[in-house]
Amino acid sequence: MTDHVLIFDTTLRDGEQSPGATMTHDEKLEIAEMLDEMGVDVIEAGFPIASEGDFKAVAEIARRSRNATICGLARANPTDIDRAWEAVRHAASPRIHTFIGTSPLHRAIPDLTQDEMADRIHETVTHARNLCDNVQWSPMDATRTEWDYLCRVIEIAIKAGATTINIPDTVGYTAPGESANLIRRLITEVPGGEEVIFATHCHNDLGMATANALAAVEGGARQIECTINGLGERAGNTALEEVVMALRTRGDIMPFHTGIDTTRIMALSRRVSTVSGFPVQFNKAIVGKNAFAHESGIHQDGMLKNRENFEIMRPEDIGLAASSLPLGKHSGRAAMRAKLDELGFELGDNEVKDIFARFKELADRKKEVYDDDLIALVRINEGAEDHLQLLDLGVSCGTGGPAEATLTMAVDGTGHTVTDTGDGPVDATFKAVRAIWPNAARLELYQVHAVTEGTDAQATVSVRLVEDGRIATGSSADTDTVVASARAYINALNRLIVRREKTAPGADVKEIRYTDAGE
Repeated sequence: MTDHVLIFDTTLRDGEQSPGATMTHDEKLEIAEMLDEMGVDVIEAGFPIASEGDFKAVAEIARRSRNATICGLARANPTDIDRAWEAVRHAASPRIHTFIGTSPLHRAIPDLTQDEMADRIHETVTHARNLCDNVQWSPMDATRTEWDYLCRVIEIAIKAGATTINIPDTVGYTAPGESANLIRRLITEVPGGEEVIFATHCHNDLGMATANALAAVEGGARQIECTINGLGERAGNTALEEVVMALRTRGDIMPFHTGIDTTRIMALSRRVSTVSGFPVQFNKAIVGKNAFAHESGIHQDGMLKNRENFEIMRPEDIGLAASSLPLGKHSGRAAMRAKLDELGFELGDNEVKDIFARFKELADRKKEVYDDDLIALVRINEGAEDHLQLLDLGVSCGTGGPAEATLTMAVDGTGHTVTDTGDGPVDATFKAVRAIWPNAARLELYQVHAVTEGTDAQATVSVRLVEDGRIATGSSADTDTVVASARAYINALNRLIVRREKTAPGADVKEIRYTDAGE
């Protein structure tokens, strides 16, 4: 037993399975690089058999990785395993992760008896180990699998060559006491259990993912599977930032450590939020906007006397800027870049040039540009490949008739202009977009909130679209709410296009998504 806990990040696999959270190829490479630099031990880069796009992303991440082990997911069949190996084989440290559902409910999906499933586990883990020395195996829905059978199949996997045994709480069903006891018993009662690493993979359906993961570590697990911002199927996964900071902050009762550079947490959280289109809730632990905010008079007075009165962590520990002094129209590029660095954004010269142009435009319309304004600027038009791009928008409306929108939009670089009417300026704008780019996507969510206070505040708009079972989200910010709405809507449409392109011809996507959904 060791006090070092491995951090296995599955943002690019389980996190991207969040409905609407599709990432582009370049975005995946960027997030993987940030995770690698942060000190994540294992990056589950994707599900190579799912699509050609997933395969290419995993393969490129494997080639580029400098420090982390790169892992590809595979179902319990040779085709999946071969495809995963082909994707990760060029990594300095590759891993194959194969799984099958072992609970009574999940055994019924492939309609296998206990003996038939046991044989398949032996065959597929053996096949994976013949390809790769580092093999992880998961009994999906482990926490609802009969104890005797769970022990039996784990023993089979260990004997077949699995080096890591992951115990998934697939539907977020377990509780902390059970989680710790389950790991403890498996390590001591399964033959060979003390010779492998046990991992924990918790979902947050009952809000206990972080507690269950930490309890599993106390029970002997030495790998936590998690995602940035807790992204993932349904209610999400264990949040990386929560378990890492919990272990760091409460080392007195949890004497374990990770190799994570925590000062990079905030930058990763913001970037994942941007590229996934999933905003972080204001009161989210560690990375939420209000996590280090103090409004109550008693709290403010206590903070002025001693920060430790109401803060158990320092904002700087997670890479959060300590100050929020605004910039203005006279601020230069160097000042803006320094502020972006302070906020945790690592941007290239061309990106800074583009953002500075938008910053100057915003500063002309807004007296003071605050941190949140700058963060919103970074996010504008990010998160999807620009098959569709807003070029110009003009709207007119009155109390006596319909609103009218004249929209110019580029489709793969070619500009198109159309005028349409609707019940308000946003409705007219969305109709104009559909006139240029016909689609059957249903608007499931339209949400607006102000980035900062005042009538000149930027509005952040979030849009959620559903089309043929595909879900895509988009967001944007502007001092003009209608412009922000148009950009968010177009951004979501771009994501739908990416989702279409991700699907490999002939792939059984429904089966892949279901059998992988809860692991």
